Amino acid sequence: MASFLVSKTTVLLLVLVSLAQVNMGSRVLSSLVEQPSELLTYHNGAVLQGDIAISIMWYGAFTPTQKAIMSDFLLSLTPSSQTRPQPLTPSVPQWWETIDKVYLAKAGKKTKTTNIVLAEQVSDEECSLGKSLKTSQIPELAARAGPKKGGIALVFTAQDVAVEGFCMSHCGLHGSDRNTGSAYIWVGNSAEQCPGRCAWPFHQPMYGPQTPPLVAPNGDVGVDGMVINLATLVAGTVTNPFGDGFFQGAREAPLEAATACPGVYGKGAYPGYAGDLLVDVTTGASYNANGVCGRKYLVPALFDPSTSTCSTLV
Repeated sequence: MASFLVSKTTVLLLVLVSLAQVNMGSRVLSSLVEQPSELLTYHNGAVLQGDIAISIMWYGAFTPTQKAIMSDFLLSLTPSSQTRPQPLTPSVPQWWETIDKVYLAKAGKKTKTTNIVLAEQVSDEECSLGKSLKTSQIPELAARAGPKKGGIALVFTAQDVAVEGFCMSHCGLHGSDRNTGSAYIWVGNSAEQCPGRCAWPFHQPMYGPQTPPLVAPNGDVGVDGMVINLATLVAGTVTNPFGDGFFQGAREAPLEAATACPGVYGKGAYPGYAGDLLVDVTTGASYNANGVCGRKYLVPALFDPSTSTCSTLV
């Protein structure tokens, strides 16, 4: 069993470090978002490809609207017969193309495309394992979602569910079980516990410059923050499902496709500033991607190993 963490606190730490460096005159603020060459390395391991079945465990209380926001994002990755005709051409698939065209191609896989397919969804609204979970219980919840071989089980915990390490060291994690050939992802709703850490930039950061938060595109700070972390973790899971795919640094806490570009969502981003984003003229919400059903989302930049840069949609 292996697990890998993703943390939005990385952004906040960079803010603090950058301010100290600016005061010392050793480095300008914007330079901290530049990436060194060959940041990510392929370790010749497995990546997920082809049809990837996504099974979901909703742990705790989620409204139908909240479930729809998350499910529509997953359907936006690779629109198919599961989705209805769209008022706008979704741009989320363009974001996902970096995974197909860069990572899978670099890995030399014969099937150089992925197709995200929603499978079973189960709910545990009564929180049968309690509302204070250990990370060791996440695989158990993932198994209840009925993951398929070569697929991913998603565990979403509601805003009143505490998970070991949540808010303190990470906003979610992904792991896998080679015995079943499946991977799992956990993402928590931080709306009540730590929106300043896990829902930035839709909430003022817990530390660093207190710039005004952006308006969440789906009107739900916690769930829109979950989408960011879900996107980050799906990218990491597909490209590094068993810990021997694409990553840099320690295997136990690797930099992956999205975590290699912390806090970058649009051009001109720097620590504490998400970048130049699109703004909905009606709601004032900030976003960088269109999804199915007219949804708008904010997705993280993906590191492009072929150019050693962080690739953004806007």
